[in-house]
Amino acid sequence: MEEKELIEKCKNGSRTAQWELYKKYSPVLFGLCLRYSNNRETAEDLLQDTFLKIFSSISDFEGTGSFEGWMKRIAVNTAITNYHQTLKHMHHEDVDDYAQTIPSDDPNFDSLEFTREELLCVINSLPDGYRMVFNMFAVEGFKHREIADMLGIDINTSKTQFMRARNTVVKKLNELKKIHNDKL
Repeated sequence: MEEKELIEKCKNGSRTAQWELYKKYSPVLFGLCLRYSNNRETAEDLLQDTFLKIFSSISDFEGTGSFEGWMKRIAVNTAITNYHQTLKHMHHEDVDDYAQTIPSDDPNFDSLEFTREELLCVINSLPDGYRMVFNMFAVEGFKHREIADMLGIDINTSKTQFMRARNTVVKKLNELKKIHNDKL
């Protein structure tokens, strides 16, 4: 079934079409949910909530732009809502207070390839706030102003959390690289 036809049938409430849509897009959306959560169970919950929102608002999709992009935006917003609901403390930090960077140990760092699972594991090991900002900035391509607005934080907090997340990712990837090299 073509995407347009699938969308129209979903708008008309077809359970078969909804199942087909789920089968087609759940792997992509689950991967996105995994990046925004700290475990599989939370990601599965986010995916379920995402599809409930997709099916309940599919009539709002006007056919302009990417349907997959529209669904990804719903998934990101669902993850952000979940983040806000589980957030206990939010700290304001100034980017100038944290200007340190952790350089890669090796100038050939970029030449080592990591598996998708290794990268996902490193990203998922980040604290919630860092992971959220890292995904939104580095993976989804949001600007810090947009991130700050969506998460209800100061723009400098977004920048600081991204810097800290990036430094942590680089540090952990360097450690992983050493493990890879020791095995060689």
